[in-house]
Amino acid sequence: MHRRHLLAALPVAALAPRFAAAQDWPPSPVRAIVPFAPGSATDTVARVFTEKMRDTLGQNVVVENRAGASGLIGAEAVARATPDGLTVLIGTNSTNAAAGALFKRVPYDVDNAFIPVSTLGSVPLLVAVRAESRWQNLAELLAEAKAKPEGITYASASSSQQVSTELMAHMAGAKMLRVPYRSSPLAVQDLLAGRVDLFVADQLVILPQAREGKLRILGITAPQRSAMLPEVPTVAEAGNLPGYQITAWFGLFVPAGTPAIAVSRLNAAVRRAGEQADVRDRLSSGFGMVVSTSTPEQAAAFVKAETQRWTSAIRTAGIEPE
Repeated sequence: MHRRHLLAALPVAALAPRFAAAQDWPPSPVRAIVPFAPGSATDTVARVFTEKMRDTLGQNVVVENRAGASGLIGAEAVARATPDGLTVLIGTNSTNAAAGALFKRVPYDVDNAFIPVSTLGSVPLLVAVRAESRWQNLAELLAEAKAKPEGITYASASSSQQVSTELMAHMAGAKMLRVPYRSSPLAVQDLLAGRVDLFVADQLVILPQAREGKLRILGITAPQRSAMLPEVPTVAEAGNLPGYQITAWFGLFVPAGTPAIAVSRLNAAVRRAGEQADVRDRLSSGFGMVVSTSTPEQAAAFVKAETQRWTSAIRTAGIEPE
């Protein structure tokens, strides 16, 4: 008997439990792992989105920070979690695109450990130094970095920050010394204290200090100037580096093997949250993020393309895997 005849022969009551289960998922609160510290851009994106996802899911989405190792610790926790959709990753290009090229050993399969549920959005980075720094513009800084290899130190708490800085230095024919940090807030503290010279990071951690006159912004990594910061030149402009651009992004992922119904319900919750005007306004005004959600299929294609793009950027910058 054909499948459709079998289904037609079943009483409505027999199909009801499956339908009810789909509508009732999730059965308990969802745990969203943020692989970076509280106060980071990823943390902010996670909290803004998860606050709204409850409206669709009917359950709380609880944010849990597991920072360290450029996001690998938190991502590994999700990769190893039970694939039931109740543990999700707020991933980034650091954890889900660049890790394989940056590290000799990644504690999860970058290509196969996760199912992309949806993209969340993207954000450019800002090149910042202390307000009292001797460098008035990016050209001056790069000229000194070229003349004095590793004479200038830069902070890095994620692959976005490392790759954006190393690519900039490489294109300028310069070499800077990387100082790794566990989180962006800690890196900003050391930049303000003069323990490092330079930090390329998202607007969320840079702009408040710049507005207080404590930091000087030398450039933005986007391909064009920001409408929010029209006076800030692009890195390509300020450093005379044609073609330079780096944009960080965020996405929601679940462990491989997660049931389709969970992926579908999470996707619906993310996309509905992304449609809310207050979500878009908070993330745009907060740190210049462009909110952009997607289907799981679109997210998977995006992550695949971004993995290739970040791998190429890392190799171009001459970064050796750690």
